[in-house]
Amino acid sequence: MDLTFSEEQDELRKVVRSFLAKHSDEATVRRLAADPRGHDPVVWRRMAGELGLQGLAVPEVYGGSGFGYVDLGIVFEEAGRALLGGPYFATVALAAEALLRCADEQARHDLLPGIASGETVATLALTEDSGRWDEQGIGLTAVQDETGGWRLTGAKTYVPDGHLADLLLVAARTPSGVSLLVVETADTLGLTRTPLPTLDQTRKQARIEFMDTPARLLGPEGTAWPGLERTLATAAVLLSAEQVGGAAAALDAAVEYAKIREQYGRPIGSFQGIKHKCADMLMEIESARSAAYGGLWALDAGDETEIAIAAALAQAFCSEAFTKVAADNIQVHGGIGFTWEHPAHLYFKRAKSSEVLLGTPSYHRELLAARLGI
Repeated sequence: MDLTFSEEQDELRKVVRSFLAKHSDEATVRRLAADPRGHDPVVWRRMAGELGLQGLAVPEVYGGSGFGYVDLGIVFEEAGRALLGGPYFATVALAAEALLRCADEQARHDLLPGIASGETVATLALTEDSGRWDEQGIGLTAVQDETGGWRLTGAKTYVPDGHLADLLLVAARTPSGVSLLVVETADTLGLTRTPLPTLDQTRKQARIEFMDTPARLLGPEGTAWPGLERTLATAAVLLSAEQVGGAAAALDAAVEYAKIREQYGRPIGSFQGIKHKCADMLMEIESARSAAYGGLWALDAGDETEIAIAAALAQAFCSEAFTKVAADNIQVHGGIGFTWEHPAHLYFKRAKSSEVLLGTPSYHRELLAARLGI
């Protein structure tokens, strides 16, 4: 396995970092966190039109650029570094991936071009009140009506960016098992969306209630779970890359502060305790980066067994690593780091929300053990 980056990938990182430095600086992050939408639609369209970020890993036949998951991981790492808010994770890591994994070629041709162009904000509605991410946690039902169409009844909660998504991909229980259906939310009857309060206001969530809501079945009825399981594995790896970026930014902030903050007439970075803490933070990040990029290379290689193992490993480790590094960053900053106005808190909140976004680290360790046959 070649774990080096190409010149094109290095350039992609530079371009994305430069773009986000202008459009996801601290002031913008705070402003959008307070905005009910959670993102700037103009910047969203520029991300698609100028950089092609929404369609980066979407095959060209569906309107995307056809790049690999390592390339997409670079974007997510930079997004994590900049605390990019808005529906990028929901649209790209969850919804687009779910469409790519469903057994419905027509749906891919119909729906993926809008995602790739930035015209469509999409999300995956999977979790319910139990908060479970497994097949047994899906209780919302879909039944056929007299015309042969499908109707959804029940509720989904903790849906990323569900408050504004144009497209809802909904996991539902049908007579033969778990199915995937799509609701195009403009003027849809029987649909109620309620924004939820969140610890991390840069990442919006919603509760969505379906009351005999019309929906389109994607693929054969009752066969969706394998594709959804693969979608969750891909999303776990991409989230791990985002967590690595956030942790790296927290370390950079800690090191910079340790150079300029003085006590007893010298920089605090000269004290052994601070040196050791920063060194430990670096070790956590490099280990997490290895786990995340191991998962990305596995995705590009396409071995389903390796993907399942690498995804569980990456998410179990990277979640805890980001939380630890973000907390240590606050400690290095001392009293000022504990104030709400300091950016260290933005990273800590993102770390804590990401830690449970796709299931807790304990859940992913259980997945890893099961996939290893332990």
